[in-house]
Amino acid sequence: MSEETHPLELIDRERVLRLLSEHLTRAWTSFDHPRPKEPQLQPALYQRLAEDLPEAPGDPEASLADIASVLDASVSPSRPLYAAYIGSTGLEAGVLAGALTHAYDVNLAAAAGAAELLENQTLRWVAEFVGYPIADGAFTSGGMLSNLTALTAAREHALPGARHTGVAGRAAAVYCSEESHHSIARSVEVIGLGSRALRRIGVDGRRRMRVDALSAAIAADRRDGVVPVAVAATAGTTLTGAIDPLAEIADVCAEHGVWLHVDGAYGGPAAGVPSLAGLFTGLDRADSVTIDAHKWLGVQKSCSLVMVSRQGPLERAFAHDERYMPHAGVAANGVDSTLEYSRPVRSLKLWLAFKIYGAATLRRWIELTTVHARILADALAADPGFELVADPGLSVVCFRHLCVGDVDAHNWRLAQAIREDGRVYLAPAVVDGKTCLRVCFMNFRTDAAHIDELLGVIRELGDALRRSGP
Repeated sequence: MSEETHPLELIDRERVLRLLSEHLTRAWTSFDHPRPKEPQLQPALYQRLAEDLPEAPGDPEASLADIASVLDASVSPSRPLYAAYIGSTGLEAGVLAGALTHAYDVNLAAAAGAAELLENQTLRWVAEFVGYPIADGAFTSGGMLSNLTALTAAREHALPGARHTGVAGRAAAVYCSEESHHSIARSVEVIGLGSRALRRIGVDGRRRMRVDALSAAIAADRRDGVVPVAVAATAGTTLTGAIDPLAEIADVCAEHGVWLHVDGAYGGPAAGVPSLAGLFTGLDRADSVTIDAHKWLGVQKSCSLVMVSRQGPLERAFAHDERYMPHAGVAANGVDSTLEYSRPVRSLKLWLAFKIYGAATLRRWIELTTVHARILADALAADPGFELVADPGLSVVCFRHLCVGDVDAHNWRLAQAIREDGRVYLAPAVVDGKTCLRVCFMNFRTDAAHIDELLGVIRELGDALRRSGP
């Protein structure tokens, strides 16, 4: 190493970029088709992953190869028969944008120049896509933080000054359905209300929040001197894909003067599909909405966003003026509307996806995944060897493989057998006390032939378990 060479400049850029391109091409190609089994790490790599901290420089090419091997042997939602949790699906545009994002390493905590224009444009595009009247918003690391951001703003709206004085013994409540994501409960805890302040409202036969029970709960709290902070409705539950009756909930919130937040982390983008938009009537009346672009908009983690319908609530909840981050004139820093400080340009992945593929392409893909769910549900309903546990909501299907004896135990073993087999990746779930299999279609690479393959694997392994007995 010459005296002019910086001690960290040990990489042959052209060579490493060529190798990186080869690894990316190999990965993308492997995502095009299901694999017969997940690969296993070689013993030598297992040993290297147990080594101590390296003190001396190493070989960049060998290290890249190890990274590729580790990731290839890990569970990836980019594969066509990954049908378990609601996750990203690896749009190639997201990889390109991610590389440039990390290269420039722009920080949106403070005024960042042109990146702020791109971020704001992407927020407007998402709002236009789903039909939401956005006035302000921010990108976050995930649905948990987006929901927390919205409920923090709602708390400050309902209990002005709480960010400075605390709740100070004031009784308050947040309302959600029994099927809401646990991030709502976590958020209620983090904003200082305590989990006992969460009112879990029962669901109807379609697994949606009961509006009559919600109205009664708010009225009862008002009579008891409890301040209703927010109603957190769900637009696409994680368990079954159910969508709360947003318009009716909005009526209740308007009657009682309560903040309406819609957790659309999973299902929100479907509001932009004409054939599905009617399910989301009332979304435009919400005070805040959460959407995870790293789910049904296809880009890689992490890329979530929260939108609010008025200017001001986010600043009232988060803005501050510190000596190490002075405001330039009237310009606000990005940190004044979010909980995070160091914050990358997460929106760039989604911006590039919209630019390359176009909104119409994303709409067709989202709609197709719901068609896949319907196809699978119809096939299961026609097969006496299966029980459809719940009518498919959006792109989620919950069902059971039937047997003589303990059906719950059988389906739990079947879920484990499917994972060990490796051709399909799905997860077990519990619906109405029944242990079942849960399939969620999210991947744009999945086609109708893959549905037959998925069902064939489940039937094959389920029948084998049934023959072998408990």
